[in-house]
Amino acid sequence: MSVSAIGLALSTAALAQSSASSNAAPPPPPAPSMAIPEQPAADMQAVLDAHAALGPKPIERLTPLEARLQPSASDATMAVMRKKGLSTAPDPAVTTRDLPYGADPMQYARIYRPAAAPADASLPIVIYYHGGGWVIADVNTYDATPRLLAKQLNAIVVSVEYRHAPEAKFPAQHDDAAAAYRWVVQSAPTWNADARRIALAGESAGGNLAVATAIHARDNSLPKPLHVLAVYPIADSRMDLPSRKDSTGARPLNGAMLKWFGYYYAKTSADMQDPRINLVQANLKGLPPVTIVNAKIDPLRSDGETLTTALKQAGVRVEQRSFDGVTHEFFGMGTVVRGAYDAQAWAVSRLKSALSN
Repeated sequence: MSVSAIGLALSTAALAQSSASSNAAPPPPPAPSMAIPEQPAADMQAVLDAHAALGPKPIERLTPLEARLQPSASDATMAVMRKKGLSTAPDPAVTTRDLPYGADPMQYARIYRPAAAPADASLPIVIYYHGGGWVIADVNTYDATPRLLAKQLNAIVVSVEYRHAPEAKFPAQHDDAAAAYRWVVQSAPTWNADARRIALAGESAGGNLAVATAIHARDNSLPKPLHVLAVYPIADSRMDLPSRKDSTGARPLNGAMLKWFGYYYAKTSADMQDPRINLVQANLKGLPPVTIVNAKIDPLRSDGETLTTALKQAGVRVEQRSFDGVTHEFFGMGTVVRGAYDAQAWAVSRLKSALSN
């Protein structure tokens, strides 16, 4: 069985045989939702409505196994694309292959390469970490962003799969992210890739992994990435942040889900204060320039803002933007959501500038 087939199998039927903690009762149901700071733009609302039409159950009331089988924001985006007559087939301008970087079946990466690039071209590399709260989702769910980056940056993009909680709790995902970074650096010459031109990127939990991996590279004498793109990263463990309150009832991510992810990911409450998760308390000095993308309607919006402040205080060059009218998970929706298109264009321009130096 191929690496990708193993990964897909584990994310569905095989996970039914996971540890008892995977099927344990979830935390108590959430308190009533509060108002969100603004209404979604019409195109963002269309995706939210398409997601609701797919009949998802509240993830915060499910076990991890049940949650992994729920329709995703990516599924909703493709539903809107089909309604508009747009193709949902993978862009043939980018090719993919899956390669293992560790012994566990979930420790593999999907390598995206521009199809038109000469085989001997020395391309820059972007290492990308997907979201899902370290509990759900996979490289298939988060295909849009790495495919876009490979095409628009003319770069090799390595989308990293990692072990999921609660089968593997903290710090397994951070360990995997660091191991994958080291593997990419070592493997780059065999891919005709330029190991001197590496950037890190990630969304949500993956945005956290991107920053944490940059810290790991600095502290372990690994080649320093030239740039970090963190899209709505998990970065601040405080539960009284402004966006935790004003966007606690947002979709597709709400405040109760944040607690649900933490319940299954962390071994103890102390884990949530670890600087690998609570990045605002980490030593951020000496990191490369950082770009932070946030959605205005997102309980993680304040994470991006407080991380920006912490990075500036550490002397790191950083730019952060919160995009109006959009929600968590919007970044990969550029084909149907204008705010996502604008965010992608800004992020790509920042990465392109960094990788061309």
